[in-house]
Amino acid sequence: MKQLVSLFIISLLVACSSGTDSSGSGSMDWKLFRGDPALSGHTETSLPSKPVLKWSYKGDARTVSSPIVDNGTTYWSDKRGRIKGVDINGQLCFDYDLKTAVEATPMIYDSTLYIGRIDGFMTAISLARQDMLWSYETEGQISASPNLLKFADRKAIVFGSYDNYLYCLDAKTGEILNKFESGYYLNGAAALWKNHVIFGGCDAWVRIIDCKTGVQTDSLQLEAYVPASPAIMGDYCYIGDYSGNIYKLMLENGKIIRHKKMISEDSENASFVSVPAISSDAFYFFSGERYLHAKSRINGKLNWKYMLKGNVGESSPVVCKDKILVCTKTGIVSILNADNGELLWEYDTGEQIVGSPAVIKDHFMILTAKGTLLCFGKENK
Repeated sequence: MKQLVSLFIISLLVACSSGTDSSGSGSMDWKLFRGDPALSGHTETSLPSKPVLKWSYKGDARTVSSPIVDNGTTYWSDKRGRIKGVDINGQLCFDYDLKTAVEATPMIYDSTLYIGRIDGFMTAISLARQDMLWSYETEGQISASPNLLKFADRKAIVFGSYDNYLYCLDAKTGEILNKFESGYYLNGAAALWKNHVIFGGCDAWVRIIDCKTGVQTDSLQLEAYVPASPAIMGDYCYIGDYSGNIYKLMLENGKIIRHKKMISEDSENASFVSVPAISSDAFYFFSGERYLHAKSRINGKLNWKYMLKGNVGESSPVVCKDKILVCTKTGIVSILNADNGELLWEYDTGEQIVGSPAVIKDHFMILTAKGTLLCFGKENK
């Protein structure tokens, strides 16, 4: 029996290694939530002009995870505690059972998958050996994806917990390097800005922490708690609160030198539970239950507004050069022109979607709440 299990694991590892991108450009990667450490939701990877469904893989458990991609293989967690990996051809090539509930999106660095758990543990799993490398226990559930940074010249992961602490652990050993106490639960991921991390909490405060010293350098109290993550591009951070306000923070030398409310709470905005996406000249966000907005980053002027087919939920948009990729909770995947909001393509998955898309070369991945992974790509000629 042990020999059969070993052969099965070996076959999965071989399958996972078969998705190598010959370009070597890293474009077959989307290794963490929102695609980059700044959580910008922006990529220079182009979407296929006429996407078609290449394949789908049906998982056996519900999930609120977003998909991540490493070397063409897509990984996600489900509520039963399984971590699955499916290669670029739609074949299962990784399957690890944490034997405990999971809601967070994983992150991958240096062939190691990091995942937070509902029981409060942050766990590191070797993708090559399919075994646990280390596990660190906090005193509250972990719902958000970890992020990667350098702390005191060591590669580290940073994440928040429902025990009110932001943790910084050595990526290789799991040793705690620092932790910072906030005022309440930390539900969203922390975003990286230069040598600092920025995060919001359920105490309604946005905080900036110096990655070298672990010391808070600035903070700002918003009007309501922060359920999601910030998004950063350059020296500007965009973050929303639960009341429906969205703020732009101007950053310099670890400080918030100015801040401006770009979107004000009103009956149309309702609550804000997703993450804005940012391009060089605009930011994109959901409002109310069905609208996608594009506003100028310079003057806050509305560029366009588009009513989607169904409630938007927790999924966040992704800017792909000149296009916007969005999902609704009702299962509709749409691509719009980033400049004018024109609908270019649409697909009904037939299942709810709460996670955000992952975009790689010639493909994008959508994960439904039922655990179905859909791979869209170029039409075969």
